[in-house]
Amino acid sequence: MQKAARALDSARLLLDAGDTDGACNRAYYAMFDAARAALADETPPEPARTHNGLIAAFGLRLIKTGRLPRELGRMLNRAEEVRLLADYTGGEVEPQDARELLSQAEAFVRAVRDHLAGAAAVRDA
Repeated sequence: MQKAARALDSARLLLDAGDTDGACNRAYYAMFDAARAALADETPPEPARTHNGLIAAFGLRLIKTGRLPRELGRMLNRAEEVRLLADYTGGEVEPQDARELLSQAEAFVRAVRDHLAGAAAVRDA
């Protein structure tokens, strides 16, 4: 989750500097790292070797089971789409879209952090 927090900080800085593509990349990686942390907390841990594998595992293990809201799965999928656009197509993400993605990344990371804290409290009880 520390990597997710750092990626969010970077996304904010890049967006403030006008680098919408970079901000989208970092916002996606904040979500990716949070999803990876959530999967690492599973028993047994869910290894993922690719971005698509991690997103699929997150959906199957945490979204479809109802442990996290469906909206988080949609957010993660959308963030990957925007990141691919920003990183590989040569197109530029509009500032409003980048701000929206950053807001969603913040909500996603917060929700995963809360989920992990709740899971730890249950284990410790």
